[in-house]
Amino acid sequence: MTSITDDRSLIAHTGWGYFPVAFVARLPFAMMVVGVLTLVASARGSVALAGLTSAAVGVGVVVAGPVIGDLVDRRGQRRVLVPVGLANGILLALFPLVVLAGMPEPVVLAAGALIGLTAPQAAALSRTRLVAIARHRIGGDRRERTLSRVMSYESAADETAFVIGPVLVGLLAAFLAPWAPIAVAAALSFAFVTAFALHPTAVMADRDAETAPARAPVRDVLSRPVLVLVAATFGVGLFFGSTLTSLTAFAQSTGDGEAAGLLYGLMGIGSAALALTVMLLPARFALRWRWLAFGAVLVAASAAYALAGDLVAVIVALSLMGLGVGPTLVTLFSLAGERSPAGRSATVMTLLASALTLAQAIAAGVTGALAEATSAQAAMALPLGAAALVLALGVVNARHDRAAARASGAAPARVR
Repeated sequence: MTSITDDRSLIAHTGWGYFPVAFVARLPFAMMVVGVLTLVASARGSVALAGLTSAAVGVGVVVAGPVIGDLVDRRGQRRVLVPVGLANGILLALFPLVVLAGMPEPVVLAAGALIGLTAPQAAALSRTRLVAIARHRIGGDRRERTLSRVMSYESAADETAFVIGPVLVGLLAAFLAPWAPIAVAAALSFAFVTAFALHPTAVMADRDAETAPARAPVRDVLSRPVLVLVAATFGVGLFFGSTLTSLTAFAQSTGDGEAAGLLYGLMGIGSAALALTVMLLPARFALRWRWLAFGAVLVAASAAYALAGDLVAVIVALSLMGLGVGPTLVTLFSLAGERSPAGRSATVMTLLASALTLAQAIAAGVTGALAEATSAQAAMALPLGAAALVLALGVVNARHDRAAARASGAAPARVR
């Protein structure tokens, strides 16, 4: 069986209806960490416990994410995603009852871990799905342009979801109740994750993947070029988690803790906008140099955030931070798409997504404990360390590419 390619656009293959369904399917994932943090902090009055519960969500995600990715590579998206999405919806619906019923802290932490274990990973699987369709259904010069646009769109969609998610959490918690965001996330998981799983593109991508070369062994996923991307995505997750939690502590210190999600959304506005424009950058601005350039922007903006002493300064710093983190995330996932071993695209994408969420949750736990033990201002210094890690790994990546090029006697690949 061979791939069927033609000159039609990606949308001609997916249909316009795919994109809103796939976007909304991301929201439960984007809402769960912030929603858990907000609910537990409000109901139990402890930022530390809220951060630990968010960390438990992240541990569940990182344990299950690669397993889900491997199952998808072997069995297809539909067979895996339908039961996972339904289970996640049920657990999200039960979580407010666990928290508000005053159950012991270990039970709250276990409930958070189960939510993470069933996280549907719609974003990673949408990226995998569109890449498979572009590679196997679109021919000629259009294919490479489409792949570039897929990575830019998907990263922008991720960033937009991470904007809308916290904003929804903030609005629902402020105007309804702290449990409302989790209840809405449960309803979205039931409806839209299921719709995403049942969309015809899932079968299309799975069928086309069968025509690809045999799956590479798992050890190829653990190669150095892939692991440096996983580590850098982990650094971005540390940045997200420490920023959100330190911002929550800052907002609580001003007497308006529910506003943290709204403030966090400010960072995502610039992040999503810049992520969309990455596709317009010239090819000679290679991905390895984009990583370094936008990582440097992230470090500078994080330094401003660490030094911010009032609400206006925090807002300005958050807006600048978004200009660095969005393009950096696009770059990392673009490199991941190119470096994924044969037949292991879903595994690599879910591994990066898991690293992102695990780091976000771990940083939430550490930052919450630091904020409670010291001050919000001290916690606001942690995103700078995460940004510095991302930039340092960009340097490692660039050096490795140049060393590999020297060893092969060729110039470094332009896309790397």
